[in-house]
Amino acid sequence: MIKRISSGGEFEAKVGYCRAVVAGGFVHVAGTVGQGEGAAAQCESALVTIRGALEQAGCSLADVVRVTYMLPDRHEFEPCWPILAEAFGANPPAATMIECGLIDPKYRIEIEVTALLQE
Repeated sequence: MIKRISSGGEFEAKVGYCRAVVAGGFVHVAGTVGQGEGAAAQCESALVTIRGALEQAGCSLADVVRVTYMLPDRHEFEPCWPILAEAFGANPPAATMIECGLIDPKYRIEIEVTALLQE
């Protein structure tokens, strides 16, 4: 069975995707950007949205097994480290950071996660 979770984000309808999909024992959360000035503020904001999607699916950040961080400037990643260590530190997932263009230059970080659904 597949369960789709929407957060009502502006790009979901424009692009044709949903915030998260529960399938095959995993929760796949789409790349998520946040609001605020700078990568650190946007990182915190994105994590709030991701937590919400995971909670709707029945799990939490502790269940995340894979995370991908995408930033247009890799030098902006280090200020996010303490935020991410707090969010994932006790249960660290496998992680990748990619330097790339994002959908709008105002976005400084995008975060995508996969979590194991605890049944």
